[in-house]
Amino acid sequence: MSQIEILSPQCFSSNSDIPRLGIIVLATDLTVERDARQLIAPDEAVVHVSRIPFENPTTPASLQAMGPNLTAAADLLVPGVDLAAIAFACTSASVTIRNEVVSQAIAKARPHIPVVTPSSATLAAFQALGVRRIALLTPYLVETTAPMVGYFEEQDIQIEKAACFNMADDREMARIDDETMIEAAVSIDSPQVDAVFLSCTALPALNVINAIEARIGKPVVSSNQATLWALRGLVGLPPPEPRIGRLFDKSWPKKVNAP
Repeated sequence: MSQIEILSPQCFSSNSDIPRLGIIVLATDLTVERDARQLIAPDEAVVHVSRIPFENPTTPASLQAMGPNLTAAADLLVPGVDLAAIAFACTSASVTIRNEVVSQAIAKARPHIPVVTPSSATLAAFQALGVRRIALLTPYLVETTAPMVGYFEEQDIQIEKAACFNMADDREMARIDDETMIEAAVSIDSPQVDAVFLSCTALPALNVINAIEARIGKPVVSSNQATLWALRGLVGLPPPEPRIGRLFDKSWPKKVNAP
């Protein structure tokens, strides 16, 4: 057998200086990784993903059941490697479990790292956009949409109108077509509304944000858009090009750990 020569690297790639971001996604998720690739280029930051056990239907009870697994999911995010921030990519679960509980669970595995959730990032987005009154569109069941309404109202965001597609399976939510989302979002707009919020990380909403904004002349915020805007802001990245939505015209307000 030939002798194996041991070589020593003389230097490391400059890519080692690129910030690393962690995202915890549901086991059933079909959307978040694609959206992350669209809004965070590989030469800007490295995105690492861990999956957390989840079983449909998407109800408050099944969402709550993820809570005990958050620490383990965070622990699987490239152990021993520094992360600039971690996102838990489930809007309804962040509301059901509560953002502070999510942050505490992740901190048990990865302490001292900023934690972003779609609901906290969306509140920061509304702050940056000066939004106080919204129309809310979700793909969820009514019983899962109701806590979303309550959450934003508790944060002094007035819900002018709320609508849902009454779907139970997040894999089906990920297959809603563009025209359906556009027409639904336009239908819930009114003169009293400051912005439309498309809630759910499963929704393939990035494709329709600009089209809806063009139709209603107002900001449109989606769960993944807000979460990735927050992650970009935390590591000081400039707005992506092309920009998706008016949100990326706004600077990160540096406040994410909302109630």
